[in-house]
Amino acid sequence: MPSRIDRKKQKKKGGFLKKTLLFLVILFIAVAGYAAIQYYLGLQQADPSKEMDNNYEFNAPEVKGKYNVLLLGVDAREEDESSRTDTIMIAQYDTDENKAKLVSIMRDSYVEIPGYKNNKINAAFFHGGPELLRQTIKENFDIDIHYYALVDFKGFEQIVDTIAPDGIEMDVEKRMSTNIGVTLQPGVQRLNGKELLGYARFRHDARGDYARVERQQKVVSKVKDEFTSLYGISKLPKVIGTIQPYIDTNMKSFTAIGLAKDVILNKGDIETMKIPVEGGFEETSNSAGSILQLDFEKNSQALKDFLGFDVDTTTITENNNTDEEETEES
Repeated sequence: MPSRIDRKKQKKKGGFLKKTLLFLVILFIAVAGYAAIQYYLGLQQADPSKEMDNNYEFNAPEVKGKYNVLLLGVDAREEDESSRTDTIMIAQYDTDENKAKLVSIMRDSYVEIPGYKNNKINAAFFHGGPELLRQTIKENFDIDIHYYALVDFKGFEQIVDTIAPDGIEMDVEKRMSTNIGVTLQPGVQRLNGKELLGYARFRHDARGDYARVERQQKVVSKVKDEFTSLYGISKLPKVIGTIQPYIDTNMKSFTAIGLAKDVILNKGDIETMKIPVEGGFEETSNSAGSILQLDFEKNSQALKDFLGFDVDTTTITENNNTDEEETEES
């Protein structure tokens, strides 16, 4: 039979457990309430008239472990106009290794577009949305894409201004004047959402699309670093609410939030690469304008090595010398 001292110890221990449980319940309610409020504030901050509701077809294969997501940045035009892709990236997240990788595909890459004549790769989205672009990447590089996320650039501005009200520090290499009404001076400075977008999209210099892709990858890393801070993480629910009208994706909500959370909270660097790779292309021009004529076997092998897949060169298209198509680019 327990002694009086033992009964007192058990009673004290039971009281401590009850208080701990109560504290955890209160903490959970507080966090959930804070998240709900932040999400609502994000929705209020967003412009509902800009909501993207494209409902694109996307015939992606099922996959587990490694997810390849097609990230597309677009300028949403008026209803009677088609949007153009200014940014084409493949983001991969390996759930087993907890690693994130990012591939930028230069929009002047000259490729075969299934059902159409050869053209720059960004023309694939113009003709058939994310699905045709998925087919184009598979046809030319033998890479499967599992999801797509289409983001209006206005949503990017909102994200930056939400997580970094004082701007994000960037070292601007030169004076830049962009077509979105932003003029930047050289030097280290803090850029707000619109300024950072102008920095990422600027391409009117000697290195053209190469420098623009490098800046885009640098901006993605900077935004991710801002998110990994305690302040940035606390703003995640608000960011989700803010960007909701500006994004279209085939990912289910839980999948999208889960992948975003894993990538954002992963403090490791994002590995990056560019397509075409160095020594894997030739700059030339035709009726489509200035183009990059790719060595598809070399680029496909490099892409597979980077993403961690075996390459079957027999499936790689080598038809970059066929008939050309009229120019329909951004």
